[in-house]
Amino acid sequence: MRARSGPTVEHRVLAVRLRLLRERAGVSLAVAAEAIDAHPATVRRIERAETGLDARQVAELLGCYGVADAVAGPIMAGISAANLPGWWHRGRDVLEGWQQEIIGMETSASLVRTWHPALVPELLRTPAYAAALYRTQYPDDSPARLGRRVELLGERRRRMSERGAALWALFPAAALHTRVGGPDTMAGQRAALEEAMGEQHVTVQVVPLDHPPHPLTGVPPLHLLRVPAPEIGDQAVLETPGVRVDLVDDPEAVTAHRARLDAACAAAPGPGTPLPR
Repeated sequence: MRARSGPTVEHRVLAVRLRLLRERAGVSLAVAAEAIDAHPATVRRIERAETGLDARQVAELLGCYGVADAVAGPIMAGISAANLPGWWHRGRDVLEGWQQEIIGMETSASLVRTWHPALVPELLRTPAYAAALYRTQYPDDSPARLGRRVELLGERRRRMSERGAALWALFPAAALHTRVGGPDTMAGQRAALEEAMGEQHVTVQVVPLDHPPHPLTGVPPLHLLRVPAPEIGDQAVLETPGVRVDLVDDPEAVTAHRARLDAACAAAPGPGTPLPR
């Protein structure tokens, strides 16, 4: 069983399947827990992908639910892969729990849409820009730890590019005037954005300084992730800097966030518009 570093999508899929099978069989948490000689909270943690999957427990649960071999077989066969740590596991020393949860989704997402109200969105930051921000956000970090954070961010972006995942970013022109690092850092960041705008799977929209308010004006960073797994719907990530980060999977709530992001994107200059000066 893997050390915990946030569940992979493969793990989440199996966990959801186990919950759905229990519910369809009309089995309560208490009865399921009795089948594996555990507390109902243990079954709930299994169904939420909050703990590694134990083959014996899963087999007993499937038996309790009366699951046919044709359905149970693929689930049992997928346990080993689901228990493998995600690639980001090696960076968990510099990642908070919520960051690991989000990367676990992001690393399988086919589309990531992101809004930042004041800065260049994370997945479009250059190493120099990211390092300058990290020095402010993590003032007690050693240069080595800061370097690890920059490397992990770079790997996230590379992996997205390699699998052809789409990135759609919306942010205000104020981000281009907020000096992060020195002039060379900002010039390099601008050049990187202009280059990214020419990439096939990247869409960049920048809201001009003189633009009227839009549905995301004043809203903290928002990210929408589309994972191509029928068991997992679209996810929304809401950041409240210094307070909390919420991973939202309620369909109605995600739809509402998507509608606001759609409206903000529709109001902004279209993709391909040159960066404002």
